[in-house]
Amino acid sequence: MKKLVTIVLVLACGACEEKSSVSGAAASASATITEAPIGTAVNRPLDPNNIVSIAIGSKDHTTLVSALKAADYVDSVATPGPFTVFAPTNAAFDKLPKGTVDNLMKPESNTALTNLLKYHVAVSVYQAKDFKDGQKLAMANGAYVTFHVKDGKVQVNDANIVASIPASNGIVHVIDGVLQPPP
Repeated sequence: MKKLVTIVLVLACGACEEKSSVSGAAASASATITEAPIGTAVNRPLDPNNIVSIAIGSKDHTTLVSALKAADYVDSVATPGPFTVFAPTNAAFDKLPKGTVDNLMKPESNTALTNLLKYHVAVSVYQAKDFKDGQKLAMANGAYVTFHVKDGKVQVNDANIVASIPASNGIVHVIDGVLQPPP
C-alpha cells in the first residue's frame, strides 16, 4: 500500500528575539511528520503547546501557514516528534524573487512546495547552542543544510537563527531567510 508522508510546519512568534526560550507574548513552535496510508484521516486533539495550535494566529508566519495549507499539511498532525523546524518569517519569504511564493502555491507546484517545506524539518531536537561551524544536518527531504557559527551567532545555510522556541514536540528556530533545497 502506498504511504503518504505528511509534514506540518507551523509556528507563531509574537516578538521574535534571539532567545533559547521565549515566554509571555512570544509563542511556541514545532513540526510533525506523519506517515499514514493514503486516504486515512488522522484525527487527534491538538496539544495547546504544539505550534500547530498557535501558528494559525501568528502574524509573523502567515506566509508559512498559507504554504502549509497549499501543500495540504496543516490538518495532518499525527505524531509528537521530536522535530527541529527552521521556520521562515513573512519577511523571509518577501526576500524571495517576485512571483516565487505565488508560483509555489499553485497546485502544479505541489512537489516543489513539499520539497521546500521538508527542507525546513529535521528529526530530533537540536538546540542552537549545539550547532558547530561547518556542521551538516540531514533534513526531511534527504538533503543537508550547513551551519555557520561566528561570534555566537548561528546561521543555517545563509539564514540567521533569530529565535529558538521550545515546543511540546520539538523546537522551532525562527529564521530570517527561506532555505532553498539543492536541485
